[in-house]
Amino acid sequence: MVAKIKSGKSLIGALHYNENKVKAGKAKLIATNGYVKSHEKLSFYDKLFRLKDLAGRNFRTKTNTVHLSLNFDVSEQIDDDKLTAIADVYMKKIGFEWQPYLIYKHFDAGHPHIHIITTNIEADGSRISLHNIGRLVSEPARKEIELEFGLIQADSKKDLNKQIERALVKPLVYGSTDTKRAMTNIVNEVIQQYKFTSLPEFNAILKLYNIEADRGTKESVMFDKAGLRYWALDNHGIRVGVPIKASAIYRKPTLKLLEDQFRLGEYLRKPFKDKVKSRIDSAISKASTKDKFIDELKRRGIKGMFRENAEGRIYGVTYVDLENKVVFNGSDLGKNYSAGSTINMIQNNDEATSQYYGSIGDQEKDLQIENSLDSNSKFSRSILDELLSPTDLSGSENLFERRKKKKRRKLNL
Repeated sequence: MVAKIKSGKSLIGALHYNENKVKAGKAKLIATNGYVKSHEKLSFYDKLFRLKDLAGRNFRTKTNTVHLSLNFDVSEQIDDDKLTAIADVYMKKIGFEWQPYLIYKHFDAGHPHIHIITTNIEADGSRISLHNIGRLVSEPARKEIELEFGLIQADSKKDLNKQIERALVKPLVYGSTDTKRAMTNIVNEVIQQYKFTSLPEFNAILKLYNIEADRGTKESVMFDKAGLRYWALDNHGIRVGVPIKASAIYRKPTLKLLEDQFRLGEYLRKPFKDKVKSRIDSAISKASTKDKFIDELKRRGIKGMFRENAEGRIYGVTYVDLENKVVFNGSDLGKNYSAGSTINMIQNNDEATSQYYGSIGDQEKDLQIENSLDSNSKFSRSILDELLSPTDLSGSENLFERRKKKKRRKLNL
């Protein structure tokens, strides 16, 4: 289990976040603590005013909102009653047993998790200290709860965070998940796993997950200041929604960080160069059209992407080796692997195929003529055979003898 604690100054903001998830069908309120009504009968204002009432008893404390989450391993199936019990024990162990709080179960991630909203202002107006609460209080409580409830133990917060993030790495579907969260997981996973040397190569991978990194136009202030933002894409590669600044994403995948990755990728991808070239050669030998070439690459674990300008003219090609997590621009592999050379080789294959089938067609025509001549020859021979057959010959002899006898009679006269 991983516990994350965030403090803030807006109870209504934290409540709106969870209630909006409920309206979208991505969360539900499963339990409360310190409320008179049952959780099913609470209105939005019932939930808010109970917390605001306590927060208002200490005007000097501006940070009066506590919004935490308990995250569990992706393989764990935990029902609502057990989640509520875990939440209650955890809140008791960190000193919030007598505070009112709301427990929301969320469905917008690939792992089970709950969100809890409360305030750190007590009934007498005193403040529960949040200083180092994560390290000094929450971590020991987390480990005890893992043993008490038989949960999968996290060796560290970092390790389980990685599990959670990798479980979520699949193409972003805009509107179906929390965009910023999904984008954060995908971008960080791509940076960690893939070897690339330029922004276009980085984008070649991101586009497989419906994301694009953008520097803006060359005339923009963002481009001049080396800024970077990330867009969500639809299934047709069209930008949707509002872009998210790199600095707003966890681990801050800014252009400066990416440039360090570019230099590292140049070195790390070298051992895979010949293997990628070999598979491309094999794909080219089997392809007679660009689409067939892309299909052949796919069968060999490579995603091939031709780049076209506004006029539809191909000016580049990028290869993403999905097995070895490495990216190459065609020209980086050698002159023969550039977009122009690749298209020429594919067209040559097509012409060779056409000539081959054309020659087969000529051979068939020759065979038809030969068969025709052979047939005529057989017909001629059959007539000749009839004329020269023994029966016909005997008949010819009899006719000759009759004519000879008639001629002799005439001579006798």
